[in-house]
Amino acid sequence: MSAAPNLPDFKLPCEEIPMKKIVPFLVSGVLLLGVAACDNNAKTTSDAANSTATNGQAPSQETAQNSQADATSKVRKDQLNSDIRAREQRNDMVGNQDERADGDLESEVRSKLEANLPASKLTVDAKDGVVTVSGTVPTQAQLQKVEPLAKQIKGVKTVAMKATVAPATAQ
Repeated sequence: MSAAPNLPDFKLPCEEIPMKKIVPFLVSGVLLLGVAACDNNAKTTSDAANSTATNGQAPSQETAQNSQADATSKVRKDQLNSDIRAREQRNDMVGNQDERADGDLESEVRSKLEANLPASKLTVDAKDGVVTVSGTVPTQAQLQKVEPLAKQIKGVKTVAMKATVAPATAQ
């Protein structure tokens, strides 16, 4: 039998980059993404304030009408209520029925408010069962509904109201 001919050393491109350099880079990227994702409050509209520290501005009349049409559609209400039920069922299976993760509370309260308060621009934050709602609603009647709607969500202990009435503005 003859010996195999001498072949030149061939390295794959991935062999040139040591794993010791790739792993920290990947881990830091994942952590950075996680921090950015966890810093968001739940909002009823994309143009609601980013924090519960401010209330933001009232929507234009056109934006308010478009938001109201979307929020009052049966399909949208069904989607929002389905989201709430799914989160509650998941929590019931894995944890205490009355204890909710802060992110789940924010999402469930936001969904409840979005489905029932059309044309609102609200931001929701939660910490240990205390839900803070800020932003604007177009009428005093809607403002009075915020707290009772939020308290319908399992795990909400108290509601801190920072929201105000701000009728839609003309463009």
